[in-house]
Amino acid sequence: MPDFSLEAGILKKGYSDIAGIDEVGRGSWAGPVVAAAVVFPKEKWPNIIKAGINDSKKLSPKRRQYLYDIIQNNAYVGVGLASNHEIDQINILQATFLAMNRSIEDLSIIPKYCLIDGNEIPPNNRTAEAVVKGDGVSFSIAAASIIAKVTRDRLMIKLGLSFPVYAWDRNMGYGTKKHREGLERFGVTEYHRKTYKPIINILSSNNC
Repeated sequence: MPDFSLEAGILKKGYSDIAGIDEVGRGSWAGPVVAAAVVFPKEKWPNIIKAGINDSKKLSPKRRQYLYDIIQNNAYVGVGLASNHEIDQINILQATFLAMNRSIEDLSIIPKYCLIDGNEIPPNNRTAEAVVKGDGVSFSIAAASIIAKVTRDRLMIKLGLSFPVYAWDRNMGYGTKKHREGLERFGVTEYHRKTYKPIINILSSNNC
């Protein structure tokens, strides 16, 4: 389970306003990659400890929705997106960094230190550290994973209303059997990532 140990250690070093940052959607075939930045004021820590926040992947959709509201009421929250077109233009890693930077810019405060899930940090972010599997270590990163996941799921469900044949309301743009069948029957939409191999293969077969 995550806790505030990392944040407490960074506070002792003299940094305040510590942001946890995570993203969702890197492996999806369609839609944006979404990042979130979450800063918990220290006086709100007891509320978060009591709430039992965890890595979004370990939570049910109903639990994520519940914790999403708790986070919004107890933290500064920023969200950043990089579109499928940007992913195709600059690649998924750079688009992820772009979404992360946008999530930081979306905060109503300027964080003094960032804890970023994974093993890489966006360029030029000197007061940051990468935390491997950070959503299972830090409450701030776990909260960011929940905000990013709920935000992206809502977006993909909304897009899915216009493109029901791909079942985005259930697969969120990931490569399920239903999604592949929709691609094979109806082709590629403006929201698909055209530099991803499965989409390249569909486009190539349609051009034959």
